[in-house]
Formats: sequence, C-alpha cells, structure tokens
Amino acid sequence: MEYLYVGDIVNTHGIKGEVRILSDIEYKDFIFKPGVHLYIGKKKEKQTIEKYRFHKIYDMVIFEGIHDINDVLVFKGEPVYINREEVVFPNFLTQDLIGMDVICLDQNQGKVTDIIHTKAQDLLVVLKDNHEYMIPYVDAFIQKVDLQHKRIYIEYIKGLFDEN
Repeated sequence: MEYLYVGDIVNTHGIKGEVRILSDIEYKDFIFKPGVHLYIGKKKEKQTIEKYRFHKIYDMVIFEGIHDINDVLVFKGEPVYINREEVVFPNFLTQDLIGMDVICLDQNQGKVTDIIHTKAQDLLVVLKDNHEYMIPYVDAFIQKVDLQHKRIYIEYIKGLFDEN
C-alpha cells in the first residue's frame, strides 16, 4: 500500500462523533466522500467515511459505526492518510512532483525536495549543490511535466539559478 498524507484531525465537532480535518490536498471531492477509507495515525487505523461536509476551513467527517464523541477523541491530533491505490485522481498531485529533476535550458537545475503551499500559488523547492531555489508552480514558468521520465521543464527565469 502507498499511503498519501491527507491532513490532520484537529478536533471533534459536537457530540455525535464528527471530526474536523484540516487538509489542503487537491481533489478533495475524490477523497472526502462516503465509502472512501481513511487511515488514521501512526498505526493507520482504517475508518470508512459515512458522511462528509465542508464547514469553514474544515473537512467534517463522520465514520461508519462511530456516533459518539468519546469514540473519536483518540483521533484528535492524528494524521490522516488514504491508500493511493484506492482513489483514482483525474490528474497527478503536486506531491507527485517531489523527487523530479528540474530542467531549464536543457540543463538539470536540481531536484524538487518540497512544495510550499501559499495563498497565491504553490512553490517548488529545488535543491542543487546545497542551495535551495524556489520556483512558482504557475503556467507562466512551467513548460511541461514529464511524469514518465520524472522531469519538470521550466522557462528560463533570469537570476533564479545565477549565483551572482
């Protein structure tokens, strides 16, 4: 199984076993729906979504067979995962970009080591020769993502990789 981090259970809501999940994952409509399995905590305890709703900034979930706050208190503060093999996404996730080579002007400029989510756009953190560079993940800079060869082709951005 390939587990994919979805978010964290930050609290409970009400007394009927509903939990608040804080998540910024893409394609929530493919994850948070009845019948989908979530895996909670370090032990990856399997729970099935019975009901889902969005409230403020939270993904609110009730699990099958759990209808009491006392049964979900143990989940508070725990990370939530899905099994990547159980959910089919319409496209790749930005998390899939981690580990890919960044190519600019036919030269390898390093590997994506992390993705920073901001309100404006995502930033790719690229490591090359112990230096980190941040590339906006926007159409103006990203030419092509080659999943098969694990490469991201970017437009030349003056001064981005220059040390001077």
